[in-house]
Amino acid sequence: MKGNSLEEDLKLLINNPRYYDIEILCEDEMKLYGCRMILAARSEVLHSLLYNGMKESYEKQISFPKINSSVMKMILEYLHTGSIKDEMLTKDNIIEFFNAADYFQLSDLQEFIKKIFKNNLEKDYANNCLPELLSKVVKTMSLTEDNIFLSLLIEKISIIPLNIIEFGRLSIEGLQCLLSCTYEKKIPFATPEYDVFRYCAILAVKKISSDNAYNDIIKRLPTSEQLKQLEQFEQLEQLGSLNSVQLEKKFITDHQKVAKVLESLIEFIDFRQIKSEILVNIIEPLGIISDKTILNIYRFKSLLSKSNNSGIRGIPIYRFNNTNLVFDESGCGSNLIIEDGGKVVQAPISCVTHQSARANVILDNNGIFEWDVIIEKTCKYIYVGVCSTENFSYESFAGNQSTGWVVGSCGSCGNSGKWSNLNYCPSLKDGTKITVHLDLYKKTCSFTINGEKYSDVLGWNDFPSKLYPVVSLYHPGRLRIQPHQKKV
Repeated sequence: MKGNSLEEDLKLLINNPRYYDIEILCEDEMKLYGCRMILAARSEVLHSLLYNGMKESYEKQISFPKINSSVMKMILEYLHTGSIKDEMLTKDNIIEFFNAADYFQLSDLQEFIKKIFKNNLEKDYANNCLPELLSKVVKTMSLTEDNIFLSLLIEKISIIPLNIIEFGRLSIEGLQCLLSCTYEKKIPFATPEYDVFRYCAILAVKKISSDNAYNDIIKRLPTSEQLKQLEQFEQLEQLGSLNSVQLEKKFITDHQKVAKVLESLIEFIDFRQIKSEILVNIIEPLGIISDKTILNIYRFKSLLSKSNNSGIRGIPIYRFNNTNLVFDESGCGSNLIIEDGGKVVQAPISCVTHQSARANVILDNNGIFEWDVIIEKTCKYIYVGVCSTENFSYESFAGNQSTGWVVGSCGSCGNSGKWSNLNYCPSLKDGTKITVHLDLYKKTCSFTINGEKYSDVLGWNDFPSKLYPVVSLYHPGRLRIQPHQKKV
């Protein structure tokens, strides 16, 4: 019934052809209906447009050629009711909606959209649309340092290896923005610099050349993991010769165009981080980098021959593989059993009190390390975290020791026999996947439980220089360790 709720009554005026006195034409050529006085009262921009003494002041039509009708409907709802429902903001419209709010100078609405974007980025957005969102932000927004959309997206995409982002999801402009914002900066970055070049080159070919050329250059540019095998079997020179011959035959028309597209990206690739033999045998024969750039790279390489480059810009995020992340027989309680090639540790019926097992990888520099532990079978109390080998006993519970730091199935965190960060996370059950995030650059540790990321554990800031992944369990506990694979 009218008269009981001002908000509900005002909703009746939204896009209602019965009450309108102004038509609103949108980008998609759809026509909406509005009330001139309400629009002008709620936005200084609309007031200036509708009461400026010019033709808009007396005509019954106003046009917004850069705002589509679905976004304009949301703007009208906010102008009439002062609010907008969270669920109306999706990955497909949130950037356009923010741009519209910015255009109409609706500062409170802008702050609300920023908050929703940040919350969603931690949940739904992070796994499926980051490249597309960055491409859209670069295309439609001002790329200033205070752009929260840009800052959050750069932070999230930087820790995703480029090789797992399908070509075409990240635009050339989006990639350029990502590289320029991370070039020589001390922020976490997951992609080795050779793979940065590889992604740029393949994306450039995909943009301007044929499908055959795209498929061919993927063969000419192996991933860094594939290159390790070529180096092992001394096949780099063979591939380099093949690249030179094949490109003369197939790419002589297009490789100059590829080089032109690459110009905007090359300046943000740190070739000093790429091995000389890869530059000589893989990159240079492609003929898509200028001779001047190649010469400068070699000059830098000669000056840096005695340096300790990590091969990755910023703070390296180390990616384990299935062969080098296993439980260590020599670092394991006497009653525990290691199975499945070292990937599983199990507590048999004879193991009636907590014992610990560590993995065989040393975490010993200023990098970022991530791995997963899956609870295949829980016991009453089960624990996951890190330890140091100094004064550490594998015959007892890691959290009772000064060199053990663990999160437990009770949802709290333990070290030196003391419990902190109570109710840090939900209880750990069968099938739970725990991701450990260890940042030895900042000396912090945090956990992700079943895909939900939790904050850094408070009070854990005195880690020694060498750590290992560790778990503690007793019968019938069974745990599996594996590399962390971030989904996109």
